Amino acid sequence: MAAGEAGGSVRMKLRDRVRNILVQPRQEWPVIAEDFTDAWALLRDYAVPLSAIPAACAAVSGAYSTGFLHSAVNTVVAWALELLGLWIAAIVIEWLAPFFRSQGPRSQALKLVVYSSTPIWIAGVLNLVPPLRPLMVIPTLYAIYLFYLGLPTVMETPSGSVVSYMIVSGVAVVAVFLLPVILIGASWGVGYVLWRVAIGA
Repeated sequence: MAAGEAGGSVRMKLRDRVRNILVQPRQEWPVIAEDFTDAWALLRDYAVPLSAIPAACAAVSGAYSTGFLHSAVNTVVAWALELLGLWIAAIVIEWLAPFFRSQGPRSQALKLVVYSSTPIWIAGVLNLVPPLRPLMVIPTLYAIYLFYLGLPTVMETPSGSVVSYMIVSGVAVVAVFLLPVILIGASWGVGYVLWRVAIGA
């Protein structure tokens, strides 16, 4: 297959998957659960291009207020942290699975996290108009709904454990993801105080 044909196939699959997970998630989750996709391909061909939508829109919007360079740097860092967050979330969900009578390798947990994020990424165009950003609550709620629908199929979670699994996973992911940020922020704060003391300010 030529490179151009391969690229077109990837774009078509991306477009179809986005449409299906948004429009008919109940039918799409079983397809996703059986679809063999390694973690790198899932991130490269789906998460990276879609998560770039809100990142790029935020960079354009921020350039008017903070300058292009500052906005671009902040956007790239936030984008990288978001992709890292997907992987961290998958690890947490995989680790918690046995506690909720669920099962599935990390690749399945990553599918759940990545595909559930689709509405948030697509709605990222709202970042172009800051006053519209509060509307992001709508795609966020839909992303939670997609996660809810996907758990029983992708991680084989019994219906009685879905809600509790969702809540505990969410709290754990937030805690794991924010802890390094808090620690880094605290260390920078202590370092700044020590520096001010050292120069006699």
